[in-house]
Amino acid sequence: MKILDWYILKRYLLTFFMMLLLFIPIGITVHLAEKIGKILDNDVPLNAVLIYLFDFTIYFAHLLFPLFLFLSVIWFTSKLANNTEIVAFLSSGVSFSRFLRPYMIGATIVAILSIILGLFMAPKASKGFNDFSYKYLKKGRSAVDNTNVFRQINDNDIIYVSRFDVKNNSGDNFTLEHFEDNELKYKITASKIRFIEEDTLYRLTNYVKRDIGKNEDVLEIARKKDTIFSFDVDDLIPVIYAAETKMYGELKEFIAKEESRGSSNVGRFKLVLYRKWSLPASVFILTIIALAVSAKKRRGGMGINLALGICIAMVFVFFDKIFGVMAEQSDFSPLIAVWFPNILFGVLAIYLLYNAKR
Repeated sequence: MKILDWYILKRYLLTFFMMLLLFIPIGITVHLAEKIGKILDNDVPLNAVLIYLFDFTIYFAHLLFPLFLFLSVIWFTSKLANNTEIVAFLSSGVSFSRFLRPYMIGATIVAILSIILGLFMAPKASKGFNDFSYKYLKKGRSAVDNTNVFRQINDNDIIYVSRFDVKNNSGDNFTLEHFEDNELKYKITASKIRFIEEDTLYRLTNYVKRDIGKNEDVLEIARKKDTIFSFDVDDLIPVIYAAETKMYGELKEFIAKEESRGSSNVGRFKLVLYRKWSLPASVFILTIIALAVSAKKRRGGMGINLALGICIAMVFVFFDKIFGVMAEQSDFSPLIAVWFPNILFGVLAIYLLYNAKR
């Protein structure tokens, strides 16, 4: 690797990590200042708070990796342009495509770090972050969708619960329908279902089982009935952030299982899966945009480049959030929701790079 490559790559990575070291403490301070009242009110142990802040650091850094990179590239490239170093590089016979190479090498390194974070570190951090938030900071808010639960538990059984109380492990208006060869064989209903953890069984109140016969049905009625089902409480109502806490292989299996059960949160879960690869891809796109925007020396200096870069970053985040919400709340494809901002800004990157070469 030539001196030019080492020089730019060193500036690329050093500025990026300095940006992380600068903004992460600021993010922690702002977040802690916002939540300190609830933390003190709930008498949260100090070690729990420290672990939470560590998880928050990884969670926060992973989500904003591309944007930190984007701003850092604009920053150091603008300094190169203002010092007329870029003009000197290009005047020496170095083509703009050759000048771009160390940027792409740096982007590859950062993308690999993003993949490692997304596949291995972020799931564990996300679990700790969300568990702490719902335990201490969001008291009274449920971490599950516990109303009108309608799920296919396996190939033969479908259940419904109008409302499920996670604290008491109990639900109202329970129904289970058992099918064989697409024919209803029996149906169980109960006004209340409760999971007895110490006995690992379910207790049904006002239990009614209807066996569907060829000529007539057979009814079994009981005031209370203890029984065992092929599902547990976590299968019945997984937490909203369950997908964020799973490794890649576990996540794919989890989504397939939730899809077969007719979960209403599949779109949200698929967003998490697809973002594990879209975030690293956005690193390359935003690097090219940042270089193209800041490689030219402007009258307003570095401030103009930073202002333009922040505007582009805000638009990128806006599209990412809007399409993410659409995928969560409707039938909009999660794959399109995740990759559309990358495709849109990829086209912008090609356009800006073409004009920068000129």
